[in-house]
Amino acid sequence: MNKGKRILSHCRLASRLCSTQSSTAHSIHQQVTHSANFSTFLSAKIHASISFNLHSQRLFFSSTPESLLEVFSSNDWPRKLDNELEHSNLALTHELVMYVLKKLSKDPKRASGFLKWAVEKNGFEPSSSIYSLMLRIYANKDFLKEFWVTIKEMKDKGYYIDEETNKTLFTTFRGLKMANEATALKHFYERLIKENAMEDSVKEVVDVIKSAEWGERVESKLEKMKLTVSDNFVLRVFKELRGKGYPVKAYRFFKWVNKSLGFKHNSVTYNGILRILCWEESIAEFWSVLEEMKNEGFELDIDTYIKISRQLQKSKMLEDAVKLYEHMMDSSFKPSVKECNLLLRTLSTYISPDLDLVYRVVNKFDAAGNSVSKAIYDGIHRSLTSLGKFEEAEKIVENMRNAGYEPDNITYSQLVFGLTKARRLDEAAKVLDVMEEQGCIPDIKTWTILIKGYCGANEMDRALMSFAKMMEKGFDADADLLDILVSGFLSQSRTIGAHKLLIELAQKVRLRPWQSTYKNLIQKLLGERRLEEALELLRLMKKQNYPPFPEPFVQYISKFGSVEDAWEFLMALSTKGYPTVSAYQHVFKSFFDEGRYSEAKDLLFKCPHHIRKHSAICSLFGSAV
Repeated sequence: MNKGKRILSHCRLASRLCSTQSSTAHSIHQQVTHSANFSTFLSAKIHASISFNLHSQRLFFSSTPESLLEVFSSNDWPRKLDNELEHSNLALTHELVMYVLKKLSKDPKRASGFLKWAVEKNGFEPSSSIYSLMLRIYANKDFLKEFWVTIKEMKDKGYYIDEETNKTLFTTFRGLKMANEATALKHFYERLIKENAMEDSVKEVVDVIKSAEWGERVESKLEKMKLTVSDNFVLRVFKELRGKGYPVKAYRFFKWVNKSLGFKHNSVTYNGILRILCWEESIAEFWSVLEEMKNEGFELDIDTYIKISRQLQKSKMLEDAVKLYEHMMDSSFKPSVKECNLLLRTLSTYISPDLDLVYRVVNKFDAAGNSVSKAIYDGIHRSLTSLGKFEEAEKIVENMRNAGYEPDNITYSQLVFGLTKARRLDEAAKVLDVMEEQGCIPDIKTWTILIKGYCGANEMDRALMSFAKMMEKGFDADADLLDILVSGFLSQSRTIGAHKLLIELAQKVRLRPWQSTYKNLIQKLLGERRLEEALELLRLMKKQNYPPFPEPFVQYISKFGSVEDAWEFLMALSTKGYPTVSAYQHVFKSFFDEGRYSEAKDLLFKCPHHIRKHSAICSLFGSAV
């Protein structure tokens, strides 16, 4: 067997399955030597299936959040709730209510029923963050009545819609083509801010905090304000202290209201400050507050966890993201499988994945009694292939198959990516042949990864051959693949080749390139004094309903172009009639800036009468002469 076939042998059906747990453990210990804990994880889970406890059909409403969630997820939850409530010793905390609502968020009717039960039957008092979550749940065409009722309740209680929630709701309405609701929300939000008496005092506090480094002077000013604080007030201050340079000040305020004003923090304010502190500059304070919160008997709510985790991942604070995941998996409100998969994907797609972090997530997921899904296997496999650990990756796929999961386009694409990253391009290309042999037809994403690998290695001819082969197999390029090919051409200074490819695909297969692809190529063409080709792209952009991209053209023409070039550019800006007066102004001003007054006047004489006589144009030339 040649080297390529040996590397790719994991793509074939495994000849045997591990027959006993002990032999499986031994095999896996040999396969993955990076982590002893991980071998333990796989030995226990590789053949495990989800075990359901079916000893009784009766639902016992126990002390776990899942039991409450199970009741409200059932079709006859009112009857089950009445029958089983006597068995409950579960307190309706902020964290619990948030957890159940988040789990029911795809079913507004059940979520509404649960919150109504919590408020009316148990006296639960929703916080502004609970209300904000309900607004996100209700933001659809079928629950507009409930949406506006909830907003009214918030207003009556002195709560507010924070800027983040407002933006989310506005975007949701716009995405659902609910323009009237988006406009109504905008007006309500603006009016709510103006009418809220708390707004002025919050602004005064924030201005004091931002004015200087925290110390006796800041504290003295705050003490003189004779503040009366509440959960809502504290949250408002926190929200205004988001962003670089302010989280630590938010932490100081958090500590000050407790020490100086005797304000006792609760779950709502603890969760609120943690959302502000999840940045590198304040991560030490974050962990300090989380520990304090735990000691006070409060827990991180699931909605806060998701937002913080996403922010940590976005900021590449992966060690902290994993540590927080471990913390939540030890709590009563465990993140979903989806959150585990997303974290694994972030870890595995990092430039150089940290396998220790990957294994920590998987081990914690396993310790909670979860079965190993294909997504988990893919997360491990993705990390190994990215690091070039192909033998270990091969064995993971073998174990995945033994567990009943067949490799698919995701699995193979990860291998192709790893091989191209390692510049093992011949082997990467062979993966696609092996896929077809196994009945797994490569999709556009797999082809894109291979072609991107060729482009990254400056193998443009091979990239084009693979592209042609892909087209022969019935796949049309998409905007992502075109951008990769154009970037590949440009990296080799083959600007005309990139131009021809874009024009051909846009005209023959009706492909709509990304706006960024157009802009990048136009700038390169103008840099090579290829105005005609750049104008062709500008016209095509207009036909595909992209906004005009005049800046580089104006700069180029004012320095190097003729009057005819300027006129042709102006005509290209509009598909119907003449461009706007401001477009003419822009060109004239650029000519003036370059000292080309005669060209500006010649261009003026070519303009239509309504442009020559426009007051803005007359004023411009009057001042220039």
